[in-house]
Amino acid sequence: METNEITKTFTRSVAQASLFRSVYVWMTLALVITGFTALYVAKSYTLLNLMLQNQMAFWGVLIAEFGLVFYMSARINRISFTTATILFIVYSILNGVTMSMLFLIYTMSSIATTFFVTAGTFGAMALFGYATKKDLTRIGNLCIMGVIGLIIASLVNMFLHNSMMDLIISYVGVLLFVGLTAYDSQKIKQMLSGEDIEVNETTQKIALMGALTLYLDFINLFLYLLRILGDRNDTDTLNTKQL
Repeated sequence: METNEITKTFTRSVAQASLFRSVYVWMTLALVITGFTALYVAKSYTLLNLMLQNQMAFWGVLIAEFGLVFYMSARINRISFTTATILFIVYSILNGVTMSMLFLIYTMSSIATTFFVTAGTFGAMALFGYATKKDLTRIGNLCIMGVIGLIIASLVNMFLHNSMMDLIISYVGVLLFVGLTAYDSQKIKQMLSGEDIEVNETTQKIALMGALTLYLDFINLFLYLLRILGDRNDTDTLNTKQL
């Protein structure tokens, strides 16, 4: 009996470690795909001008991104792991296309600096969420409600064009996604820590959706930090890139 119990415990620990590791492998891979896609589009005058001169193309990519996320979230139990993986990769590419616009607005050095600041902040909060014994559910729920309020405030400020409000939104956004990173890390750990956990298609899809969640946390944290830390390109540089 003791031998069987030890074997089960060991098998469960190996499965948990494998699944949790796959969460961060997929998240990192998605970030790499997004980064290289953004850089490639930003350096391609043809693709960049297509996005700049054809608003339908830009909005089409943006709508496709939202559609993919909603589709994956709603249909994850019905689609295969392979299909979910392909959709995640496609989403990462599309997100890279839209994020290529950042290279027009901000300097390369400030984008790089902000990325490393984001990586350090994200890593610290993800580790905290994984290691802490405190239940972060309440904090997570508050952050989710805060994000809804943040979206509404951002839409309102699109018409007001208030620079002070924009700065406040950026700082609040950073705080909210710092909290969500810790919360989501803990939630994913709990979802992959069942007594009978094993590596199969169902748990792999849970891990993949966990990777998507953390990927979105990272991207949003990066975007809000960039609004605070980013150095904008001057007008001459911007015009040169658009030629």
